[in-house]
Amino acid sequence: MSLRINDIAPDFTADTTEGPISFHEWIGDGYAVLFSHPKDFTPVCTTELGTMAGLKAEFDKRNAKIIGISVDPVESHEKWKGDIQKATGHAVNYPMIGDKDLKVAKLYDMLPASAGDSSEGRTPVDNQTVRSVFVIGPDKRIKLILTYPMSTGRNFQEILRAIDSIQLTAKHSVSTPADWKQGDDVVIGGAISDEEAIKRFGAFDAVLPYLRKTKQPTA
Repeated sequence: MSLRINDIAPDFTADTTEGPISFHEWIGDGYAVLFSHPKDFTPVCTTELGTMAGLKAEFDKRNAKIIGISVDPVESHEKWKGDIQKATGHAVNYPMIGDKDLKVAKLYDMLPASAGDSSEGRTPVDNQTVRSVFVIGPDKRIKLILTYPMSTGRNFQEILRAIDSIQLTAKHSVSTPADWKQGDDVVIGGAISDEEAIKRFGAFDAVLPYLRKTKQPTA
């Protein structure tokens, strides 16, 4: 099954380092970030998991839960957590899903059905496509998908920026332009007339007939 933006995120039950979960129930009424790893005790992923632990308070501010997944059992994750803290100075403070039967990796279209049903004997290269980030909204729909190669560490500041944009544009009839960050001007939605735009946003800059910029809404 190929997953796309606005699809319902597949639900599942799984064991994690913080006990069993039912994914949709675990998400609750906020946002969730599911980020995946091809194997425990891999160098780039070790830095990523520690970086996420250090940023957890930032995700909390945005009502976004963090959950990691690696194609190995929970017992292996527990051992890996010590290395992550040693390498990055941050203790893992969110659940990590054990996916030893590859169920979740397949469900989220990160591994093909032909991959088998066991993590046993698989190398990081065998699982190299398990390098995706999914941002999921309170409606349980996928808002963002990013997939990275094994050799390129993820930029989690970009994921925070994207969540800021997703949450802002869900609340107001605006979009965010290239390289937008909190406090920058935004783009007025095309379905809004100039007259309505003035009522909603006050003054705006008509860069082009179809590109109108205004101050970021704060209410």
